[in-house]
Amino acid sequence: MNILAIETSCDETAVAILSAERGLLASEVASQIAIHRKYGGVVPEVASRNHLVQLRLVIEGALDHAGIGVESVEAVAATAGPGLATSLMLGMSAAKGMAIGLGKPFIAVNHIEGHLLSPFFDARAPLSGLSALPAIGLVVSGGHTLLVDIRAVGDYRLLGQTRDDAAGEAFDKVGKLLGLPYPGGPAIDKLAREGSPTRFAFPRSMLDSGDFHFSFSGLKTSVRYLLPKLTGPPEYWLEDICASFQEAVVDVLVAKTLAAARAEGRTTVALSGGVGCNARLREKMDSGCAAAGVRLLIAERNFCTDNAAMIAFVALLRAGQGSFSPFAADIDPNLRLI
Repeated sequence: MNILAIETSCDETAVAILSAERGLLASEVASQIAIHRKYGGVVPEVASRNHLVQLRLVIEGALDHAGIGVESVEAVAATAGPGLATSLMLGMSAAKGMAIGLGKPFIAVNHIEGHLLSPFFDARAPLSGLSALPAIGLVVSGGHTLLVDIRAVGDYRLLGQTRDDAAGEAFDKVGKLLGLPYPGGPAIDKLAREGSPTRFAFPRSMLDSGDFHFSFSGLKTSVRYLLPKLTGPPEYWLEDICASFQEAVVDVLVAKTLAAARAEGRTTVALSGGVGCNARLREKMDSGCAAAGVRLLIAERNFCTDNAAMIAFVALLRAGQGSFSPFAADIDPNLRLI
């Protein structure tokens, strides 16, 4: 089965084509980072307008890359939520229109489920990675930070989530406080490599809370209060602030994830989401899992950030279960995983 999937939950226009037999045939992404950088963040109306411009081009590019005609598409999928309403609407409408025009089934996909299952996705043999289940999944991105017990595909139990800012949101907000370009997360990651993670003692919020929830707003506030107290030009302290802030975030993410694995008796941890690209998080999660005797699966970097391959993967799993969506299915900007 060839599935064409569309992802437009935020500011990336992405299309992928996945074959159950031949693997990932195409994964195209048109990024809007440069467009939104001057605003210091994503502007919903600007994002949706650019999806409108890019979507047909990206679909055509994916079909061309895959080397198939649109008549070879056997199901069409799209992200239904969570995300920006107008952006979601464009992707869903395009996918439904294609499915109706082709006389093929439609599959609405939860964006977070796409991230959650992306560490189990093998682009060459799509279903082979599922043998690693059950697992503890950490989804950490600009809009979400949550720990999930993944018992099986479609069988999830929420263990904990952020009480305020998501980790990626905290990275971007701190980046803005520091005068770094948007998005702040990659900029902090880069500068932190040359800084000291121990120079500034930032709080590890909820580290000893006894549950699996997170909080990062207090950490962000600590950075804001520290900045006026610093002396000298930024080159004297910028890299150290980045490293110290990043270390505080990573310490909490790793500790809570490993605690969840112990509590649930899981021997596999799956890391996904845009913050999964962070070098320090990958390093400390790898060493922490190794020390605990836990297997670590991390989504490939190009599947950590928003992409349509992960949406196609979930759609393929749904199609295998014979689970399709009605054309009346609507978007839900606040769609929950569980």
